[in-house]
Amino acid sequence: MMRSILTRSIPGQAVIQLTDHCNALCPQCGMRQTEPFRRSTIPLDEVKRIIDAAATRGVRAISFTGGEPFLFFDELARLIEHATSAGIPYVRTGTNGFTFMNSRHPDFTRRVTGIAERLAKTKLYTLWISLDSADPAVHESMRGLPGVIEGIEKALPIFHAHGIYPSANLGINRNTGGRWTSAAIRARDWYWHFRWAFPEFFVFVESLGFTIVNACYPMSSRTNADAVYRAGTDDDVVHFPGAARQAVYQALFDSIPAYRARLRIFTPRSSLHALILQHGGDVHAAYSCRGGREFFFIDARSGDAFPCGYRGGENLGKYWELPLRPGDTGHCRKCDWECFRDPSELLGPLHDLLVRPQRLAAKLVRDPEFFSLWWEDLRYYRACGFFNGRTAPDSRKLSRFGPVSARFDRAGGMGQPSALAGNTLHTAEGGTGR
Repeated sequence: MMRSILTRSIPGQAVIQLTDHCNALCPQCGMRQTEPFRRSTIPLDEVKRIIDAAATRGVRAISFTGGEPFLFFDELARLIEHATSAGIPYVRTGTNGFTFMNSRHPDFTRRVTGIAERLAKTKLYTLWISLDSADPAVHESMRGLPGVIEGIEKALPIFHAHGIYPSANLGINRNTGGRWTSAAIRARDWYWHFRWAFPEFFVFVESLGFTIVNACYPMSSRTNADAVYRAGTDDDVVHFPGAARQAVYQALFDSIPAYRARLRIFTPRSSLHALILQHGGDVHAAYSCRGGREFFFIDARSGDAFPCGYRGGENLGKYWELPLRPGDTGHCRKCDWECFRDPSELLGPLHDLLVRPQRLAAKLVRDPEFFSLWWEDLRYYRACGFFNGRTAPDSRKLSRFGPVSARFDRAGGMGQPSALAGNTLHTAEGGTGR
């Protein structure tokens, strides 16, 4: 990482949308099975060429996403091996978990063991499994995958036995804590609803056997209908109007500390802090995204590169034809999508330290709380083994980050929200904070 920064860049990453085929029915995603569009998968040889180009560029992380990548499991496993053989250390992929359905079938253990054994032979760094709600019935209804929660719970010990510790991947939505109704999130209730929902979710995934959890910030297509990555819709389930989005981030920010000692929670609080300020009107609170500079998204339909999955109007052509040092594509803060936003926020201060120290000094004066949170995030990431999904958590190291907490009691509460929540507690649907 420091070698990259010394050359005035940030360690690169590429998100490769291997396919937009999917077999789930998620209301929050425009790639769900019922969406009427022509499905595509990038040919294997072309993906390998993209990987080779990424290695040449010094890319350190590749994510294979979809659609549903496990629909092409054999090809996926070969691509993971190709990426790690090319020298890329952080290779990630995930699944909606469909392969864990029918867990009472006599063949279930043998089938899941085969998947775990195949992945264990690779150097895959992170495997995520998507979960939408702390209520199993709600999650399975949203995904159209009956019985999948029982299967995930049975599959996790098999993966652990093979040295793979999957991450629970939450796409934040109104059903995070359970079935959303109009009465569940009344005007003035956004913060407290999610202040209850996030702990419910953390407790739930821990009970299933997960040791790592991540939260993906809401992907509503109402904010950008032209996104090349079709992982959003205009469905209410992922739409947070006005200051409601700020309230949701504040609730997550305030919920994380109580669970850092018992789960490896990937979401950085320094990034949430910046987003809260940004949505509160401080447009320069967050570091600009590195999408189109060191970070790129590869689209399944065209196989072309884009600065990110959000900026669909900026087709950059074939990834291997891009200059090794692309020009500055602007100072983008158009979306909240964490795939590029969080690493941009975490690596921004290091980049400034070596490249633009005067800007770092100005930010330190203007927002000292960010740096306190940022330093704590880095210490916590180290205690988490940098979220290596091939190692078990070190409970001794994690214990330094707070006591093991009981679940959030909505009636009794867990104390007052942090100071930044002041503008988010009284938010009406579509209104602004008080």
